[in-house]
Amino acid sequence: MLENHGHTTHPNIVKRLKRADGHLRGVIEMIEAGRPCIDIAQQLHAVEKAISEAKKTLIRDHLDHCLEATLGGLDREQRRPIDEFKEITRYL
Repeated sequence: MLENHGHTTHPNIVKRLKRADGHLRGVIEMIEAGRPCIDIAQQLHAVEKAISEAKKTLIRDHLDHCLEATLGGLDREQRRPIDEFKEITRYL
């Protein structure tokens, strides 16, 4: 049986993905309606941004919570490489 991996950030991720879904549906309608390419590109950018932010939030949440549960018992020096890894992922 699969373990429930719900986190406090998941509702925000769902919100972002629903926003991306709405934008994507709008893009399809815009293309079908023959709207200007600049308008379509702007909406595609919004889709990309929403999905990218959802992905970043999910990855950071996993590192901050799931990985932390595994490494919690390590002393400060042993944790340093993983803490640095977690910090650098902020720049993804």
